[in-house]
Amino acid sequence: MVTSQARLKVTLSTFMFLQYFIWGCWYASMGTYLTHTLGFDGGQVGLAYGAFAIGAMISPFFVGLVADRYFATERILAVLGLAGGAVLCLLPGMRTFATFYPALILYCAIFVPTLALGNSLSMHHLADAGRDFPRVKVFSAVGWFVAGMALSALAAEQLALQFYLAGASSIVFGLYALTLPHTPPKKTGADVSLGEVLGLDALALLKKPSFAIFIACMFLICIPLYFYFVMMSIYLTDLKWEGIAAKMTLAQVSDVVFLFLLPVFLKALGYKRTIMIGILAWAARYFALSGSVHAPSAQTLLVFLAIGVHGVCYDFLFIAGQLYVDDEANERIRGAAQGFIAFILWGAGSFVGTLLAGRVLAAHALPGVGGGHGGYDWAAIWRLPAWGAVAVLVLFLLFFRDPERKAA
Repeated sequence: MVTSQARLKVTLSTFMFLQYFIWGCWYASMGTYLTHTLGFDGGQVGLAYGAFAIGAMISPFFVGLVADRYFATERILAVLGLAGGAVLCLLPGMRTFATFYPALILYCAIFVPTLALGNSLSMHHLADAGRDFPRVKVFSAVGWFVAGMALSALAAEQLALQFYLAGASSIVFGLYALTLPHTPPKKTGADVSLGEVLGLDALALLKKPSFAIFIACMFLICIPLYFYFVMMSIYLTDLKWEGIAAKMTLAQVSDVVFLFLLPVFLKALGYKRTIMIGILAWAARYFALSGSVHAPSAQTLLVFLAIGVHGVCYDFLFIAGQLYVDDEANERIRGAAQGFIAFILWGAGSFVGTLLAGRVLAAHALPGVGGGHGGYDWAAIWRLPAWGAVAVLVLFLLFFRDPERKAA
């Protein structure tokens, strides 16, 4: 049993590595490719990043109505990996927004379900998921890190090569999925309601005032949050940085460190103060970026500070938030509750945040010589999400209450 579990952990860790290597090959650098190579405007870049949110909103239907009822998980992961690889390899041929955007939506609708399916398969087979799943999941950050290093080594941040690299990796991922332990469909022949698929059973939790405030704050923080993902590589390109993807992998190093520290903070501080630190970190990140624009002597330090705080930004907000939802939900609605918070964070919140980020980017474009493009007013751009995060922090501090500690 020990040997089989040890082998399983290696298999699942490799799976997580490949899954996030694919994602890391294109997501962080796509904004630079779209603006500097294809010449898309800020609004189009925002819509392109919103394609992932559309995939996240489609994913619950696919997982609940199709994957959970008719197919073994490892087989559908294989099909999704191979299909995603094919779409990624076609993307470089799409050089207009009218062709690129629908193809990207199709790819995201294929990729996003692999995240939920991979997590559920892992937790189903691990003997002690509470202890072992975080250790397996750490390799997702390692995959993203290696992808960024590879991208910079190939100088591919502004090249279509990033999609070919992601596509080839996706094909390897699809083939590797066939080595995962057999996981038959959970609900063969069962009737699944639309409410169950969408996680609507979890709406009963909104009757608790603190839970309702938590959901509202999670949605609102997503609006400034996605400015970073949409704009960071564009900003660093405008600063003439080289090896951008590799430098941005400092975020994944931070992610691993604070993922291990998160249980310590939750035990000592509780949910409210831990999540508060996460929101505060987002405000600090954006104030650092705004300050870096006109501070040449401290620019590098401030930018690396903004990247390095990522572990606090992500783990103390997203992961702590998911743990809070799990704590508040009973066994009957726990799955629905996790589906609901995922829909808020990666679906609705992401779509609004990326759309607004793109519009702000377009609104702050500076005219260049002869009316051409002259960059962006970055100091003004970064101040907007900074103050937005402060506003959410105030709302959270005033109205959210920690749940009562459960007896051990």
